[in-house]
Amino acid sequence: MKKFLLFIVLLIAIVFLMLQFKPVKKSIAIVEASIITPTLINKDSVTIKSRVETPDTYKRVNYPKGSFQEYLRNYKLKPFGSKIINYDDSEYFWQRGHIGILEIPVPKNGLQQCADALIRIRSEYLWGTNQKDKIGFNFTSGHYCSWFKYAEGYRPKINGNKVSFHKTATANKTKENFYKYLNLIYMYSGTLSLYNELKSVSDNDLKIGDMLIKGGSPGHIVMICDEVVNAKGEKLFLLFQGNTPAQSVHLVKNLEAGDISPWYSLKKDAVIPVSNYTFQRSKFVRFKS
Repeated sequence: MKKFLLFIVLLIAIVFLMLQFKPVKKSIAIVEASIITPTLINKDSVTIKSRVETPDTYKRVNYPKGSFQEYLRNYKLKPFGSKIINYDDSEYFWQRGHIGILEIPVPKNGLQQCADALIRIRSEYLWGTNQKDKIGFNFTSGHYCSWFKYAEGYRPKINGNKVSFHKTATANKTKENFYKYLNLIYMYSGTLSLYNELKSVSDNDLKIGDMLIKGGSPGHIVMICDEVVNAKGEKLFLLFQGNTPAQSVHLVKNLEAGDISPWYSLKKDAVIPVSNYTFQRSKFVRFKS
């Protein structure tokens, strides 16, 4: 009963705030979208591709088998209705903005936040497809830290913005050590480092695996995980995100376009709300091939 009353109070507060800044009709639509399950959802499915159906007149864009794009599109999901859980096992306060939870563990150390979760997903794909030589990321300082050098025993010595690498550990190429490497990346990389490091992508050239990013402290980042197109060449995309505090990676609803939710139309510099964050004047980036 207490949880129900708390939900009602939160809902009233959300409506009140929305009425202050948005037209009434739009505010009501957002509230409805946060409560109602989108019509394009298949609740019995366990992958991103099977969980979300294509809108009328659209079809999925084909990608090669084994590609990063197909890997993301077929990522496994927890059963429908699963909740977003924080790293400390508590429930995230906002459970109305998602339609799927990805089967990816949330470490108890609290380090795997929004950018880190996407770094992990990309790194696990490269590991699993024997492309380990491509696993590497810049620190916020701009210094590059690769998995190969870490596996050989090299560790960073950090003094302010100065970083140097020294062989101080025994070579170790195990999966366990790989996750220790990722924890190091989580500590010294983030939205700002990815914003500065990665190649910008035009909104006309977007594909699965690209990311919408706002670099900074705080910043935010979401990843495209599916893509459809119609006969006119118009595209729609699905998005998932991690968050701060570190929590379950989740597939987000489109709260402003309930007729196509959870699909999004993405344009550069457009105002793009994603559940608990609104991107403004952001850019799209792509991981290195």
